[in-house]
Amino acid sequence: MKGLWMECVWHSTGIYQCQVHRSQLALPRDLQAARAMMVISCVLSALACVIAVIGMKCTRCAKGTSAKASIAVSGGIVFILAGLACLVPVSWTTNDVVTDFYNPMLPSGMKYEIGQALYLGFVSASLTILGGALLCTSSQCRGNETPYQTQPSSVRRTAPSYRPPTVYKGNHASSLTSASHSGYRLNDYV
Repeated sequence: MKGLWMECVWHSTGIYQCQVHRSQLALPRDLQAARAMMVISCVLSALACVIAVIGMKCTRCAKGTSAKASIAVSGGIVFILAGLACLVPVSWTTNDVVTDFYNPMLPSGMKYEIGQALYLGFVSASLTILGGALLCTSSQCRGNETPYQTQPSSVRRTAPSYRPPTVYKGNHASSLTSASHSGYRLNDYV
């Protein structure tokens, strides 16, 4: 199995051995580009998280302005870019593995198979792109809402004053301060 950061071999004896790529300059250009794009994807994802948190309704940053929705949309766009930056090297590596696997000139011991990391890369890229798209669409809908407007003071009505209910002679409930059946007052414990 060949990865971005190391190369692993599963021997016929059942031993699994991994070795880190020794020289960055000796690596093929496609592997160097895939490494760079995955690092860029991780950095963009972290940046998108920060931008999206600032654009959320529950944060106080830029509260009450129309820029809040556009901040959230820009966070969604950065998420989509991060997902695409992840999807490109994963697709590229998958294409190389499949092409080499069906190449009749390569001996069977030199052929790689698609590993779990590629499946994980496809899932993470898809979820990142989907999350960014959902963030963009939900923020655009939210941006069209009109903010809450207060009524002028001349239109406002005062709240009715509180009047306790009238007590009738036959409808009297005992108060909480009265003694209970055992002789203790209930207010002593509150």
